[in-house]
This record gives sequence, C-alpha cells and structure tokens, in this order.
Amino acid sequence: MKFAHKRATAVAAAAVAAALALSGCADTGSSGGGASEGGGSDNLSITFLPKSLGNPYFDTSSKGGKAAVEELGGTFAEVGPAESGPDAQVSYINTATQQGVGSLVVSANDPKAICDALNEARDAGVKVVTFDSDTNPDCRDLFVNQATADGIAKVQVDLIAEQIGDAGEIAIVSSTANATNQNTWIDKMKELLAADHPNIQLVDVVYGDDDEQISFDKTAAVLQSHPNLKGIVSPTTIGISAAARYLSTSDYKGKVALTGLGTPNQMREYIEDGTVTAFALWNPEDLGYLSAYAAAALINGDITGKEGDTFTAGKLGEYTVGADATVLLGDPYVFDKDNIDDFDF
Repeated sequence: MKFAHKRATAVAAAAVAAALALSGCADTGSSGGGASEGGGSDNLSITFLPKSLGNPYFDTSSKGGKAAVEELGGTFAEVGPAESGPDAQVSYINTATQQGVGSLVVSANDPKAICDALNEARDAGVKVVTFDSDTNPDCRDLFVNQATADGIAKVQVDLIAEQIGDAGEIAIVSSTANATNQNTWIDKMKELLAADHPNIQLVDVVYGDDDEQISFDKTAAVLQSHPNLKGIVSPTTIGISAAARYLSTSDYKGKVALTGLGTPNQMREYIEDGTVTAFALWNPEDLGYLSAYAAAALINGDITGKEGDTFTAGKLGEYTVGADATVLLGDPYVFDKDNIDDFDF
C-alpha cells in the first residue's frame, strides 16, 4: 500500500544540513525588536518548548522553527525539561513569561497540567501556539496539527493490518500515559480496529515514557507476556526505534511486524535489515517551520486564531485556520525501502 504526500516540499525541507545542537539558550538572528514586554507587534522573540530535550524528533522540529524565525528576522530559543512529565514544562513557561517573549511554541506533555501557566503567559501578552501535542483549547491561541488524528490513526492501522495479513494479536508501545496526541490516536485506532478489522485483537497498551531504554524494556516485556503477538504499533518516534532495536537482534525478527511513527534517520537501518517494512510520519522540520510562522502571524496581528483566518508560511505557502483555532500541516507520509534514502531527518 502506498500513500501520496500532498506537500512537494518534504524532500527539499528535509535536506537541510547538520542537526542543531540545541541547549536551551537563545539563538539570536537579527532581532525583530522585542520592545513590547510580554508580546506585541514588534516582539518576534519565539521560544520553542518541546516535551523534552534530546529527542531527535523535536531536534528536527526546532531546526525548522529556527530557520523560520531567522527568515522573519526574529529571535529563536529552545528550552525544555530533560525528561517528559505532566508538569515538567511549567517552570519553563513561567520563565519565558517573565522574560517577555513574544510567543511560546509548545508540545504539551499533558492537556491540563500546563494550562494555568500558559494562561498566565497569555494574560501577560505572550501568544501561545501548541504543536504536535495540544492542550485544552482554552489554554492556547492556536494549535498547529501535524495531521488529523483520524489520518494518523488510519495510516498506522492500515500498515499493521497489511503487514500481519489483517489477523492476529497486536500491542501498542506508546510514550507517556498522559500524552494528548498519543491517547487520541490510540482511541481512534481502537475504533478503526473494531469497525474494520474484526480479526485483529489489540491485547495490550504499554508506555515507554518517551525514554529509549524504558521503551526497549517494555517491548521485551510485552512480547514475553503475549507469545502469540503478531505485530506492534508504536505511535512515538522514541518507542518505534527502541522496539526496532529490540526486535532486530531477537528471535522475533521477521516474525513480529512493527510499524508506527518514526523518522527516516532513526529507522533506516531497521528498514535495510528487514526488521521493519514500513512506517509513517510527517516532516517534523516542516511542522516546526509552520509553527514559527503561525506564532509570528499571531504576534503581528495578521491572525487571531479565528476560523477562516489566513496567513503565509514562507516556502510552505498559504494556510487557513480551521475549527477550534487549528492549522493542519498535511497528510502522513509512509516510508519504506523504496523511498527512505530520499530523506535526511
């Protein structure tokens, strides 16, 4: 099964040179001013707050965000916790608010735990954009969605169904138990399995906490607990690479299918050695790039988050704000042995 990517920019955007070494300190281009304390039309100080630092997925999204902020003549920074946790991002939000940044671009570890801090930031004039993983809608100004939850769930269900002959037991290796995006996708996968794949049984959902070693250990444990398992879906980049690492040197290689959401650079060796047949994702560099342009559009007053608002996101073109103050990047893309070498992220 092949899925067409609707955005021709994916290859070009992914071919940027070396990854950033992001340490949480500000990386300054030609500053957009920042004269307005707590946000304003001349304050293009944009801070990215991922779920955790050191995650290749977020390194790549921040790379796109940095490129966009530099194009806009603003000031880019990335901050964040070393490990994911429901309230681990609160102190970083508070600090950014005190610093008077123009916008916070946040991938939320929990839909509620950071809401009070985000609303305090908004009261201080900071524009709040969520990306990748949303908060409750009343805690932010705009959500930049990588793809629809239905589309992300469907591509993963379709892939695992194809790989296991549409029958047998499967398990899910997720990130954290409270991750908004993960739980939404898992709920929709359950619905799709029940409606369209009655011969596939989801027997377990385990959580690797966005930690490579924990995800590795959880993969081993779920395989031992379910000896008839035919497939694993991991809708998280750390989880899928950890599961692939375990499978690649185990007796399960070639017997238990693995798919989910990963980056080409993480998964290339496992595609090449036959551990994994195909997996999906969007371009996280494009996601970060779009999020930065959305933040700038809010800061400049070009949009407010109202449905029907439009703005231009540099090389990605024009976007329209949809319902619930949401902007959609595009459709998921499937990577396999035929195309994986076309991408570098």
